[in-house]
Amino acid sequence: MMTDIRSLRPVAPILIGAAVMLSLSMGIRQSLGLVMPSLTRDIAISVSEFTLAISVQNIAWGALQPLAGALVVRLGFRPVMLTGAAFYCAGLALLAAAHGLLAVLIGAGVLIGVALACTASAIGLAVAARAVPERTRSFVLGAVTGAGSLGALLSAPIGQLLSVEFGWRAEVLGFLVLALAMLPAAWFGGRVDGIATPPSAADRTEASAMTAFRAAMGSSPFVVMAGAYFVCGLQLLFITTHLPSYLAICGMDPMLSGEALGVIACFNVLGSLFFGWAGGRWSKQALLGVIYTLRSLGLCVYFMLPPTPLSTLLFAAVMGFLWLGVSPLIAGSVVEMFGLRWQAFIQGIAFMSHQVGSFVGVLGGGMLFDMMGSYDLAWKLIAGMGLTAGLVQLSFALTRPLPPRLATS
Repeated sequence: MMTDIRSLRPVAPILIGAAVMLSLSMGIRQSLGLVMPSLTRDIAISVSEFTLAISVQNIAWGALQPLAGALVVRLGFRPVMLTGAAFYCAGLALLAAAHGLLAVLIGAGVLIGVALACTASAIGLAVAARAVPERTRSFVLGAVTGAGSLGALLSAPIGQLLSVEFGWRAEVLGFLVLALAMLPAAWFGGRVDGIATPPSAADRTEASAMTAFRAAMGSSPFVVMAGAYFVCGLQLLFITTHLPSYLAICGMDPMLSGEALGVIACFNVLGSLFFGWAGGRWSKQALLGVIYTLRSLGLCVYFMLPPTPLSTLLFAAVMGFLWLGVSPLIAGSVVEMFGLRWQAFIQGIAFMSHQVGSFVGVLGGGMLFDMMGSYDLAWKLIAGMGLTAGLVQLSFALTRPLPPRLATS
């Protein structure tokens, strides 16, 4: 293992750039829920209207992710990632100046959604997968995912502190300062464009995006994985967007939500490293089923009991460990099935399903809260769907293991 790690030194700037870009992109996005209580009161919009903007963000992200993956094949990683970083900064600047729903929809919704398609997990992990050999790929994907989760350790406490001291606009401006660092990170990560795909993937260089799409849709393991990924998005965006509001309703300390997101980020690192390592030894598809099942059980236990600071932080630790571990498993599964050249594109197809789930989780949770005045029905539905998806994914993985890699040309 030490020899394998030392062999990564030549590509370390690429991996660090991809990890920093992913860290900031995902960390800021996960922290946007902290803005919701103050912003909605200040500019007189409802919780469901704010969650509509976050839902638009997730739909834009998911719908454009395959396009960003296809553009990577044609243009290279660097121009796509730099464009995404610029859109991220523009979206935060517009959100900081918002005085109504339209600016929130465009800034937090459309612009940041476009940015995430170009800077978040699908692109960041495709950079890492391209840069390293197969023998270290699963571990490196886990390590980059884990490093990428550290952004919330910066953004969540910094944002919460700025919000308490100076208001939500200062919080968003703090996020903007952090987002500026994505530009040099994307530049360094873009060095991966100089690395050729290995011969096993280069055999398919003439494949088109449509050929890759048909290969993905014709693969039953991929279709099941993408379907379960829908519920993954449903659960995670419900938690990041609505947990601060739920804790406020329950009379918890306003700083607790920021602390919980920080704990999630810490345990993201451990979970990503563990599942990256485990994915190199056991079935990635089965591990995904285990994650979804355990995560749903954790939701049931937490929301059935009255929240306390201790239970909230324990819940955050469990969710964090089971949170981003899916990313190296999804990315590794796509590479195993389809190779490297169209990885970002095909992973983007799966991610569309995830983002439709995110849309339902964010907007549906907000609508159910506005109608019923509580989150009781929302969490029950989300936990039940997660248990179903996890058991289906697990049983399918055990009875129908992955076939040999599918050609896309």
